[in-house]
Amino acid sequence: MSDLPRKAVTRTAKLAALPLGFAGRATWGLGKRIVGESAEIVGRELQQRTAEQLFKVLGELKGGAMKFGQALSVFESALPEEVAGPYRAALTKLQDAAPPMPTRTVHAVLSERLGEDWRELFLEFEDKPSAAASIGQVHRAVWRDGRAVAVKVQYPGAGEALLSDLTQLSRFARLLGPLIPGMDIKPLIAELRDRVSEELDYSLEARAQAAHAEEFEGDPDVVVPGVVHQCDQVLVTEWIDGIPLSEIISAGTQEQRDRAGQLLARFLFSGPARTGLLHADPHPGNFRLLPGGPEDEEEWRLGVLDFGTVDRLSGGLPSPIGDSLRMTLDGDAEAVYELLCAEGFVKESIELDPDAVLDYLLPIIEPAQVDEFTFTRNWMRSQAARIADPRNPAHQLGKQLNLPPAYLLIHRVTLSTIGVLCQLGATVRLREELEAWLPGFLPEELEELEEPGELEEPGELEVLGQVDGAAAVEAGKEAGEVAEAETAVEAQ
Repeated sequence: MSDLPRKAVTRTAKLAALPLGFAGRATWGLGKRIVGESAEIVGRELQQRTAEQLFKVLGELKGGAMKFGQALSVFESALPEEVAGPYRAALTKLQDAAPPMPTRTVHAVLSERLGEDWRELFLEFEDKPSAAASIGQVHRAVWRDGRAVAVKVQYPGAGEALLSDLTQLSRFARLLGPLIPGMDIKPLIAELRDRVSEELDYSLEARAQAAHAEEFEGDPDVVVPGVVHQCDQVLVTEWIDGIPLSEIISAGTQEQRDRAGQLLARFLFSGPARTGLLHADPHPGNFRLLPGGPEDEEEWRLGVLDFGTVDRLSGGLPSPIGDSLRMTLDGDAEAVYELLCAEGFVKESIELDPDAVLDYLLPIIEPAQVDEFTFTRNWMRSQAARIADPRNPAHQLGKQLNLPPAYLLIHRVTLSTIGVLCQLGATVRLREELEAWLPGFLPEELEELEEPGELEEPGELEVLGQVDGAAAVEAGKEAGEVAEAETAVEAQ
């Protein structure tokens, strides 16, 4: 593959073949049944073939197709076990790798963006990428001052590919629905498409990452690599080693799983409070588990990568989230219902039974009801099945609830994070994190209000891409004015 396939006709043909392939395999399965093979064996083979075709095509195309596959991958734990098995390996591949750009293409982009003498910026540069994903790939290098760095290079034609893929995928979203029970695929694709421009703008990513790196510098729990250099289609950040979260999911010890899960939850809720930004791409490829911290060398830390997509929340997470959680735990059905109506979760034209709404919410917030909770695939599946089953009252009630635009990204990030916690099988003290970081969760008389501090501008970065970390916060922005696009590269 010479570079990211850009011709719309080529990409469209590959994606259009997917529903035809689904139909063909269904016919193949019927034929197998007619000649006497058991339904169980045929079903397993059918699932395996479907997974292989779907994720092979998505992985090869990168772009929006790859991003869609990554977004789906964190919900794998919602699938019934007999279905999840065949998909799991294919989904995991999408979290960490994709076919790379040829070396000549990488050099051409660097020459165009950094200048003909781009090699003088580096003491070393590895031509083989360390990671490749939906709109770019990462190369390990040594900056001219001796620092190990990650060099993210954007694929030529990435923007056109993103838009083309997601438009095509939306046309047969209904066929993909059964992959994730209880989840509407079409809004997910629409939201990914709406955020394309932000994902492609490395200057926005650099600002968001610089703001996080400054805030979490010296933190005993979270490590964010600093920004070294940025220009159009190229982003250079400090390199961090560590164990990819996907490896912890597949083969980590329980200690590693629990620690990773606790830190993931901590970062989800503390990030907005501390930076005014919500990291909005929580799939395992964007996290590492690092040994040792400034205060405790034996304690694991969480390395966080890829800030191409953030939600700008100047006051942290909206307090109605904490308020509604607290009131749900208190069993105050009327107060919960009034708040949901006021925030637009229940449209004016619809009237619901407050007690039924409370019954719908309580199982979902079970992890917040106890001091510590073990997230499992079985728990995730039970929630998905409850909402997906048309015979269950929760299914009909869920269809009547509305998700306001200002909460769309927060909702998806939270669900995705819970999906990763279930993949980890982690025991997490979630309530502890909610009490510490979620506005409104504690009653006012107990809550120690701490306003997020003003972000200071980070130090001057290298020429061609100086970045102001404070600019990433954009405190005057409305929560609903989320700048578009989800990031596509697992840095490293």
